[in-house]
Amino acid sequence: MPTIEFEGSGMAGDKITDVPEGGDLLDICDRILAPIAFSCRSASCGTCHIDVYEGAELLAPPNEEEADLLDLLDGPPTSRLACQAQVNPGPGFIKIRPVRP
Repeated sequence: MPTIEFEGSGMAGDKITDVPEGGDLLDICDRILAPIAFSCRSASCGTCHIDVYEGAELLAPPNEEEADLLDLLDGPPTSRLACQAQVNPGPGFIKIRPVRP
């Protein structure tokens, strides 16, 4: 079962959750109140830019739309958009932190 650790910053602390079924990272973040900003819901795309610095292979590959935006954001090679990422079911550990501009 994948375990995801969200590294917090500032006033937000770290969060850890198990997601045996995998699923949309956005839904997982909502469910546990993960310290990831989602201002994309307010037309500010890219605020959920994250660095998956452990366990990136446990996420489905980015779709074309996400890959295009990631190219524009010029983040680390392991960066993803939390609103688009899909967690695959199965064992493993994923560690995530927000990408700061």
